[in-house]
Amino acid sequence: MTHPKTVFFTGGAGFIGMHVIPMLLERGYNIRIFDNMFRGDRDRVAELVSTGRVELIDQDVRYGAAVHQAMKGCESVIHFAALSINKSQADPYESMDVNTIGGHNVFAAAADHGVRRVVLASSASVYGDPEKIPMHEDDPLRPLTPYCISKRASEDLLAYYQRRAGLSWIALRFFNVYGEGQKTTAYYTSVINHFIARLLNGDPPVIDGKGEQSMDFVHVQDVARATVLALESDQANMPVNVGTGIDTSVAELARILIDAVGVGVEPQFNPRDVLVSRRAADITRAREVLGFEAAIAVEEGMTKLVKWSMT
Repeated sequence: MTHPKTVFFTGGAGFIGMHVIPMLLERGYNIRIFDNMFRGDRDRVAELVSTGRVELIDQDVRYGAAVHQAMKGCESVIHFAALSINKSQADPYESMDVNTIGGHNVFAAAADHGVRRVVLASSASVYGDPEKIPMHEDDPLRPLTPYCISKRASEDLLAYYQRRAGLSWIALRFFNVYGEGQKTTAYYTSVINHFIARLLNGDPPVIDGKGEQSMDFVHVQDVARATVLALESDQANMPVNVGTGIDTSVAELARILIDAVGVGVEPQFNPRDVLVSRRAADITRAREVLGFEAAIAVEEGMTKLVKWSMT
């Protein structure tokens, strides 16, 4: 399948990819998914392939020749294939192999093929523990894990191929992505899944400390929309935060989920010392460069997720 608007999509069979692809199809793209399907949704991918506009190449980004061959004829690239933060700490060797070597294989092939644009799934974790919020793209980067380090390295590699070969790129620094279809083990949203599981059993959510620690929860549909906007943006060659710009505390999250599930419980607080960290994106660049603002408020998004969890 070669089409004037074919997107090469690594990791496209994953959680976010399954929300991006329908939007791409609506806009007239064809999609070539490149995914080792270790965590991919095979049933959903089969449905998409049956449209005749999506194909699956079941392969691993660590094999540079396979990446290079499969990218032929593609107009643009979305690179989402990666191992998670948890996995990167449990097995740093495999994490760096997939995230850094694999990423380089994708970027080098994109430069060789002269693709129009590369969109990278980067992460707000490149900032490490922020000195201030909201967190701006020009703030110091202090990545703390092999995963976070690999995301920063990927941004640097894209800039290298921009200088060397004129490669056009945008790195989307996703904040705390959540939504329907997410694995229950996802690092940044495990607190959501834990709270929902307890509430569906009629048990109160248990909060460490006072629940003052906060995150910028951004719904997967908004993240998918930002990805498409980045693919088509007139401006490029920079990282862009993708978040709501609002930090929601764990205590607030518990209250939102209690209301969404509709159970008469009160959160329980486990008094102990916790590191209170706050995270929120400066969304100025997303607005100016991509024309993007999150449209799904956290209350609405969490309610949608609860309904999905109950089906």
